[in-house]
Amino acid sequence: MRLLDCLAPTRTLTRRLLLGAALLGAAGLAAAQGTGKTEVLWLGQAAARVTTPGGKVIMIDPWLTSNPKTPADFKKLEALGKIDLILVTHGHFDHFADAPALAQMHKAPMYGPAGMNQSITSLGILPVELAPRFGKGGTISPFGAGGVKITAVHAEHSSEVVWKNPATNKDETHVGGEPVGFILEMENGFKIWHMGDTAVFGDMALIGRMYKPDLVLIPIGGHFVMNPADAAMAVRDMIKPRYALPIHYGTTPVLRGTPAEFKEALGQGGAQMLVVEPGQKVEF
Repeated sequence: MRLLDCLAPTRTLTRRLLLGAALLGAAGLAAAQGTGKTEVLWLGQAAARVTTPGGKVIMIDPWLTSNPKTPADFKKLEALGKIDLILVTHGHFDHFADAPALAQMHKAPMYGPAGMNQSITSLGILPVELAPRFGKGGTISPFGAGGVKITAVHAEHSSEVVWKNPATNKDETHVGGEPVGFILEMENGFKIWHMGDTAVFGDMALIGRMYKPDLVLIPIGGHFVMNPADAAMAVRDMIKPRYALPIHYGTTPVLRGTPAEFKEALGQGGAQMLVVEPGQKVEF
């Protein structure tokens, strides 16, 4: 596992592409698109860009353009590069905000809770082909046999979609389905559990036993989600992953939990906590 800085993505990407073109040529670049590693770029709150070993790019909970913790370079959605798939854990603004724009930009499907995507299509926010419905316990293989597998699992939270009606210019609250987390199994078997927003619930232990995630992206901010002590207990005693990356903290004043508190509560042994700032990425 490596921690990499990605605060100047466009400049770095340009250098890499030019070097790759010089060394490999166009055919070589295509062959080298998959690195054989799993890369996770955290961009603040619950927003994470996952690049699979085979080179597929999955954006999860993209709140970027108005997120105070997202680095300036990534507030332009084009800076993310290509996106093959979008996952949204629930309908709240700080997880859903930029998903429709990214789906339209890349013609990439936005998978989310069935009830949420039903509202999204009914309201005309996205067409049906860009908002496929997906529910807890369901597993999809969006890139075909041998590709990434994604399973929707339980999250203990709420989900509403707030939409500004263009006819009245007033906000309306619509059904957001039930919130979920996602288990992503990479082409090489490495597994990530993006937990979205959640409180502690007993079946975290069951999910841990069933899917054996290597990495959990776990909310620690408190107030709307687990606080650091709750999150540490869930990781240490219930899920037992190899790595834990804290998310969903410090964005608003009520999200007071900190990585330092999470690390202290986690204690020695067990999962390794990854200290990552928005705009940095880790490789596995």
